[in-house]
Amino acid sequence: MAEFESDGITISYEVTGEGPPVLLLHGFPQNRAMWGEVAPALADRFTVVTADLRGYGASSKPEALPDLSNYSFREMAADQRRLMAALGFSSFQLVGHDRGARVAHRLTLDAPEAVERLVLMDIVPTHYLLSNWSLPIARAYPHWTYLGLPAPIPERMIGADPDFFYEATLLGLGSATLDDFRALEAYRAAWRNPAMIAASTNDYRAALDVDFAHDAADLEQRVHCPTLVLWGRDGVMGRLYDVPAIWAERLDAMDAREMPGGHFFVDQYPHETCEVLRGFLSRG
Repeated sequence: MAEFESDGITISYEVTGEGPPVLLLHGFPQNRAMWGEVAPALADRFTVVTADLRGYGASSKPEALPDLSNYSFREMAADQRRLMAALGFSSFQLVGHDRGARVAHRLTLDAPEAVERLVLMDIVPTHYLLSNWSLPIARAYPHWTYLGLPAPIPERMIGADPDFFYEATLLGLGSATLDDFRALEAYRAAWRNPAMIAASTNDYRAALDVDFAHDAADLEQRVHCPTLVLWGRDGVMGRLYDVPAIWAERLDAMDAREMPGGHFFVDQYPHETCEVLRGFLSRG
């Protein structure tokens, strides 16, 4: 594990392999351990960077500002862009799952010159999700509204039994069992930290206001680089949305592919995920 510090924020990361740089960003409620089988398999062809997002894993978990702006996807993206620049990479390929995909989308909008190719895993755009909120979505993603409640309501209730809450999240988004999560102990070690619980709730609180406003301001801005959109065949996202049709409105050069498994298909099917990534990233 290595650490990079900028503007008082420490980002925990690892680098493996040699070749064109690829940054892998994890989702909620995980950390960079989710790439434990994917990163080594890509390292024969790429320089693979896996990093913990601000608020997650071993990265900094600052106290939230009153306006929550320091937990916005924009700030999380800036962390990762500074990290890659410090490693000597002014541009790179970028892969994100869940929250990491939202950070990756924001990074590409804010710094299009930095992203050569983009992979977005099992999300629709944040603005689309929130502006089209409905009863089926609320039932499928109850944590979006629950984590957005004022402090310290979710923090105290989750803190009473974090394994129960976060494991329920892992199991609630389509087809996974706990045995599918090879990095489960690393996830548990991270989410048992009260600071991570608070940080993740601030991440979701920021999405409801700060990120929604950022995305609303950028609705006319498209992603120009080649982009691969992936979603889980058995997950909520593919069941509720026409994922490629929604993204086609925002991407100039899109490939789209359904993956086996649910929302956490990277954990469930790491080898299949790696093969798809290798094929797309090697085109660069």
